[in-house]
Amino acid sequence: MKFTYIPFYLAVAAVLGLTPVAQGQSSLRKANKLYDNYEFALAIPAYKEAIQKHKPELQTVERIATAYRLTRQTQEAEVWYGKAVSMPGRPPMNLYYYAEALRSNGKFAEAKEQYMKWGEEMPENAERAQQLMEATDKSVRLMKQPAVAEVTMLTTLSRGNVSDFSPVQYGSNGVIFTSDRGVQKEGKDAKVYGWTGRPYLQLFLAHENGQGDYSQPEPLQAVVNTDYHNATASAAKDGGKLYFTRTQMVPALGNTNADPTSWVEKGENQNLVNRLEIYTAEKQGGSWGNIQPFSYNKVEEYSVGHPAVSPDGEVLFFASDMPGSLGETDIFYSQRQADGSWGEPVNAGPVINTTGRESFPYVDANGKLYFSSEGQAGMGGMDIFSAEGELGNWRAVRNLGYPINSPKNDYGIMFTEPGARGLLSSNRDSQNGTEDIYAFEVLQKPVVLAVTTLGRYQNDKKKTVSDPLPNTRILMSQKNSNDSAVVITDEEAHGFIDARAGNTYTFTGSKMGFLKMETGIEVPATAPDTVQVALVFDKNEVEKAIVLENIYYDLDKWEIRPDAARELDKLVTLLKNNPEIEIELGAHTDSRESFMYNQQLSEKRAQAAVDYLVAKGIDRSRLTGKGYGKTRLVNKCGDGVQCPEEMHQQNRRTEFTIKKN
Repeated sequence: MKFTYIPFYLAVAAVLGLTPVAQGQSSLRKANKLYDNYEFALAIPAYKEAIQKHKPELQTVERIATAYRLTRQTQEAEVWYGKAVSMPGRPPMNLYYYAEALRSNGKFAEAKEQYMKWGEEMPENAERAQQLMEATDKSVRLMKQPAVAEVTMLTTLSRGNVSDFSPVQYGSNGVIFTSDRGVQKEGKDAKVYGWTGRPYLQLFLAHENGQGDYSQPEPLQAVVNTDYHNATASAAKDGGKLYFTRTQMVPALGNTNADPTSWVEKGENQNLVNRLEIYTAEKQGGSWGNIQPFSYNKVEEYSVGHPAVSPDGEVLFFASDMPGSLGETDIFYSQRQADGSWGEPVNAGPVINTTGRESFPYVDANGKLYFSSEGQAGMGGMDIFSAEGELGNWRAVRNLGYPINSPKNDYGIMFTEPGARGLLSSNRDSQNGTEDIYAFEVLQKPVVLAVTTLGRYQNDKKKTVSDPLPNTRILMSQKNSNDSAVVITDEEAHGFIDARAGNTYTFTGSKMGFLKMETGIEVPATAPDTVQVALVFDKNEVEKAIVLENIYYDLDKWEIRPDAARELDKLVTLLKNNPEIEIELGAHTDSRESFMYNQQLSEKRAQAAVDYLVAKGIDRSRLTGKGYGKTRLVNKCGDGVQCPEEMHQQNRRTEFTIKKN
């Protein structure tokens, strides 16, 4: 930069001689320069000074709004985007940013209105606008549901008015986290980062005392904490290696990443930008050393950051905008090779990554992947999600729910006990956009119900078989709650629904050509993360017999046993859900005993089943009971044929046949 010498008295005279308009223009030039240099925290007061002199034009209003947005001061961003959208000639994107600010501030109805206007003015974004409107409705539903966790600010790790975020486990009781609270070096105060108005990000270590509290955080050594940003770390399980993020200034070529903690658009006139890199440090005695770059750093073209190493040290997850990304930033992973090197990065795929931003991956002690996203359907800002499935074969993602997530930014999660308790980062309570670290304890364990829909029928050999039934609509509702969800199974007859352990759910299913079904599922409090649910549908076809499973009678008896009653109750539900059908209940015996004996016994059993259904509220006119004795055997086990008991059991069955639909 070139400096020109001006004598002091001339400078004073020049200032004193400025008119109010000239002063305003000078202040505006200063504010614009700060803005273009990414110094948003300093630009905001400069703009405020400038607009005291004259009414701001659209560009100035937009820049003030943007500066507040990029420093995560959503209340002020809402005010200024509200001004921008009412000004003539404003670009449609102001509507989007206004909606985002409203949603972040919990003003969901107003946010939906602005998303709708944005989609109308930018038809190419109409689908995305609709998705955001639906996500906004989901935010309201999530906040009305019972809380999934208790969340409390951890004051010993959060100092207030500074950003503290992304805690990770270190050793048995340590936590390494990122903060801009500042580190004095050689007796000098930390340098200030103009974007935030606070010091550059550094890594700190604190130790838990066994009672949920932490010691005074201490900065890591200078070999790790260099003068510029050092952030978002991940430690090997044995504590011997640390993976962390650094930023580097490079010429602004191609995609840019100006913010060291998230990927955002660059300033308008800046020729240098920040890009992220991953480095490792090794513990050597009591000190860190041997700082090495990650093999796939390439700051000339893209960013690589937010490392998360798996517990076994064999997989490294990270965020990047490298070629092959589906959106602004994606989750990638690299697998350790036989020679100890890291393999070619692999995009985690479209189940996890969206056209938006995915970042801050984390892997718990069981190998489960968590990450934050602005693109997945969430409550607003960044939300924390878990990935369901195996490495490279994720089937679904799950929003962790409220209040782990909030309308603000929520990210940087870690578990001290998988699925039960841990720490996370959020700016939910901040007035100036800073982040704090929160402790959480899960109240009801979130689970995923992996639903498979099956069509049941009898084959030519009279054997009951089930085949996948794709594209089937399922409504799940929670007992004693208004919570419900709808899913249509995919081409492989699979669907995934978020639920909570310890609750009971009712599934109602419908498919053209099949009887409507309904069944209840109780998810135990100790359920695994994924619970398999099979829903069976019977064809709505006249004169086709459908076997009722597990209908047993005591020897020579026809009274309905408790175990048989449970199966008949399912038929009661089926008949109530399909009031148009009339059925015949047919009872069958095996070949043993005489023809007359078996005939009479089967007729009594069929009639007992009819009487049971009538007692449960089914109109008798819809029911016919018929005993078939041993006249319709389903196998070769006739009179005098020696057969194992399980083959005789196949013949002792109760069926229902639709007579009218």
